[in-house]
Amino acid sequence: MPFGLYLHIPYCLAKCHYCDFYSRGGCKGVPEQYVDALVAQMHKFRENGTLPSHPDTLYFGGGTPSLLTPAQVKCLIDAAAPAQNAEVTLEANPETVTPALLEQFLYAGVNRLSLGVQTASNQSLQILGRPHTAAQSRAAFADAKRVGFTNISGDIMMALPNYSTEEFDQTLDLIAGGGATHISAYLLKIEENTVFGKRPPQNLPTEDQAADFYLYGVEQLSKAGFAQYEISNFSRPGFEGKHNLIYWNCQDYLGLGPAAHSCVKQQRFYWPNGTKQFIDRQSDPIPDGVCDGNDYIMLQLRLTSGLNLQKLKQLYQIEFTAKQKRFIANCQAAGYLLQNGDILSLTPAGMIIQNTILCELLSE
Repeated sequence: MPFGLYLHIPYCLAKCHYCDFYSRGGCKGVPEQYVDALVAQMHKFRENGTLPSHPDTLYFGGGTPSLLTPAQVKCLIDAAAPAQNAEVTLEANPETVTPALLEQFLYAGVNRLSLGVQTASNQSLQILGRPHTAAQSRAAFADAKRVGFTNISGDIMMALPNYSTEEFDQTLDLIAGGGATHISAYLLKIEENTVFGKRPPQNLPTEDQAADFYLYGVEQLSKAGFAQYEISNFSRPGFEGKHNLIYWNCQDYLGLGPAAHSCVKQQRFYWPNGTKQFIDRQSDPIPDGVCDGNDYIMLQLRLTSGLNLQKLKQLYQIEFTAKQKRFIANCQAAGYLLQNGDILSLTPAGMIIQNTILCELLSE
């Protein structure tokens, strides 16, 4: 079974108006003490047998991991000691990278780059609080290809204020034209403890309009050669994100850093917020229950490969009730679900209302 290692880098040049991830704005780099703390935790979890000698994937998430120096990235990769053919992903914001920096990240061992583009509209980028421009996104893709990256992902955020299909098309053209092999496309969500949560932007699409943008995006991505494999993720053949698939397949992963989550041997735990406490070794992971059959249903239905009902029974002794089977039949008739033998999967229309469907399928 594959094992994934996630390293949270909670530092950003500026905090985006929609972001509710734990991170600190106004940072131009990552303190050495934080890197040292991550290395120390890797050693600790390897010594107690939680972290294997050579994890199958390594993911630098944030925050803005591209604020790390190449030397810091190499130090963390060396400490992680990923397997020989491991996927090593680094999230990067376009305004933070240069050709020289990207070349050094590649040399340090990063083999998958994830660029936070969001949109090709400079006006929308300003509204979102993103510190980069569309021109910087184009340059980042061109530079990444030029220095030798062959696995590049790009983010598209849909249903922004005053959104249009034209804005989506322009963003897709920027990312696909830039040589992306993978695209994450998701709807803007207004979270409570964010700038948008306190002061929602004007002219947001309605829920119905947002759903239409999602369905349009799925269709256009397919036409551009990006097959959907998860609610918000699309790829060229063979370029599905291996690290995130570990999450969705309920396999083992360890997250290190404040607010990072883990699930190892079906036991979930997470780190409390607070970079200082993490650096000073004054915080410990907090238990967060077990990964059970409900988690399996929820996560498997995120994937277009779907939920295997036979595996659900074998792993968790769960079978749907007669009432749930009638609900499934009604969802099939309405075009929200597909069933092929033991495989139950959501259609794009079903993915929009996944939470509603899960309310009926999850055990109390």
